[in-house]
Order: sequence, then structure tokens, then C-alpha cells
Amino acid sequence: MKIAVLVSVGRHPVSGVARYSRNDAAALTLALSLARTHGATLDVLHAGDASNAALKEYLALGARSVEVLEMPPDADPVSQLSARLRGYDLVLTGTRAEGGFDSGMLPYRVAHALAMPLVGAAVDLALRDGCAQVRQFMPKGLRRRVEVRLPALIAVHPLANAATSYAYARLREGTIERAATPHGTTPEQSAWTIRPATAKPVRLAAAEKRSGHARMLSATTTESRGGSVVIEGSCVEKAQVILAYLREHQLVDY
Repeated sequence: MKIAVLVSVGRHPVSGVARYSRNDAAALTLALSLARTHGATLDVLHAGDASNAALKEYLALGARSVEVLEMPPDADPVSQLSARLRGYDLVLTGTRAEGGFDSGMLPYRVAHALAMPLVGAAVDLALRDGCAQVRQFMPKGLRRRVEVRLPALIAVHPLANAATSYAYARLREGTIERAATPHGTTPEQSAWTIRPATAKPVRLAAAEKRSGHARMLSATTTESRGGSVVIEGSCVEKAQVILAYLREHQLVDY
């Protein structure tokens, strides 16, 4: 049996420093357990930059080596990954990457290219009689068991039943293997511009204190909502009026 795990580079939610993806680390932990139990061959794959230091952290999590399909950030990895993954019995990956606005469509596109069934939001996984028995995460704390015949692609949920183990000695022993692959940019990709996400400004709005009946009446009638228009006076006086309004509605704390 051959098992493959797709890993990506995550980002720390506060500092933004590159690190291993916790979701993909859970998929790797499940794959390591299955490989030991069934004596399967395990390969860890990444599509991107082989010089990224965050990939070495997957070695510390148990991967003996990480094979990197080198390609630029704007390249589409689906065609290269699908060509590399042909012949595998089981492919594990995280639900989505940690880049901010990642769509989570990569597992679905790879499964479609390989003509494999896909099971998402997996929190537990077992192999038996050529099938994968998956326990799925459902809303409101529910769980569902499904069975899919191999070969299949399993997307692991962040709350998977997997306890990762980090060892610095394994990081020193493992290797990062480079695999150059042809790449190209599709017309759809050339139309997009990629840049770091920025936080949008939050609009200050006073809390609504009127009753529901009063709000319904204001929607059907024209009435004055109060307030004041300041035209005369210096810029300092106008600023004081605005600051007094913000303090009155507790929009600022100074």
C-alpha cells in the first residue's frame, strides 16, 4: 500500500512567521499511524519553494523526507501533484492552508484530476478490507461515519484525533528532496493580483437603543433622527463636538 500526504506552509496568526500547517500536521500524524499499522509506504509531498525553512518542521513531526515539487508561488500545482500522485492508494491532506484567504479547493481539484472519491472533514481514519472508514466532523458536535473504497483522498479536519509529536533529532536526520517540475501560468491566474491581506478599517456606529416598534415605525415614516450640523467655529471646536459624540455613545474610551 502506498500513502501520500500533501503538506503546505502555514503562518503564525499573530506574527505571520512561516511555520508548519497544524491542519497538515494532523494529516501527517494520521498517515504515520496508518503506515506503521499496515506496513505501508509513506511519501510526504509539497508544491512550492524547497528553501522554505518551515518544511523542516515536518521532519521533526515524523516525516523521514519531504519531496518538494519546485514551482513559483503563482503556479497552479494541481497538474503536477496529480501526475505525481498517480498510483497511490490513499492521499491525505489538510482541509485548507493557513494563508488567510485560501479557498480550500485544492483537495477537490486534485481528487477530480485523479478521478478519486473525496471525504472531507475527517477526524478519525481506519483501513480495513480495501476500504477507508472515516469519522467526519459535523456541525453542533455531531459525527458521521462513512466508508469509501480505495484509492481515495481524505481531507483532515483541524480537530482530528491526532496528537502531534515534535522531536528536534528527527529534524536533523530528515532530508528535503527537490524535484524540478515544468510549470506554467493559466489565463485565469494571470488575471489575478496576489498581495498580502490587510485589515479593513472598522466603521464606528452608535448602538441602537430604540425599541423594535420604534425601529419599524422609522422604516415606514420619515422622521428626524436627531444629531447636529456644525458649520460655524474653528476646527478644534468641530473636533470637540465629534469627540463628545463618540464619548456619549461609548465608541472611544478616552
